[in-house]
Amino acid sequence: MLAEKHQTCSKNLLMNQQDVNSVIDLFDCNKSNLIQILHQLQNVYGFLPMEILMQVSKRMNIPISEITGVVSFYSFFSTEPQGRHTIRVCLGTACYVRGGKKVIEKIKELLQVELGGTTEDQRFTFEIARCIGACGLAPAVMIDNEVYRQVNSNKLKSILAKYE
Repeated sequence: MLAEKHQTCSKNLLMNQQDVNSVIDLFDCNKSNLIQILHQLQNVYGFLPMEILMQVSKRMNIPISEITGVVSFYSFFSTEPQGRHTIRVCLGTACYVRGGKKVIEKIKELLQVELGGTTEDQRFTFEIARCIGACGLAPAVMIDNEVYRQVNSNKLKSILAKYE
């Protein structure tokens, strides 16, 4: 099923070659604007699949290896479809010691998703954060821009239910 979604998405992306060129033109096809161009394209498409990166490479005359290097270096770029909401479980020292690993296991169980993955219904993308700056509230979970404090297995169901 996921392969079908990716295939359909790929066809749609290829049909939008003119849109990709328009974004590149907004930034004068200037190599120094590559990160801004990639940001804009990710905002439009939701992620940066290889088809888009290859179009950028060809249009801007930048080696694909350089573009994929930029995309893989910066954590805010994604080459896979993302969920409508992003869950980040803090695994900084305080959160880890106070049960962060148990929170991760419970989320995996409740949502049937692995770390770095997206749920089948595209509702959540599940990630780890090294620190979200809420050490006194450990263990902490961030969903989108909302931080939840002292999260435990019992609180998770009600927290996740808030997000459609």
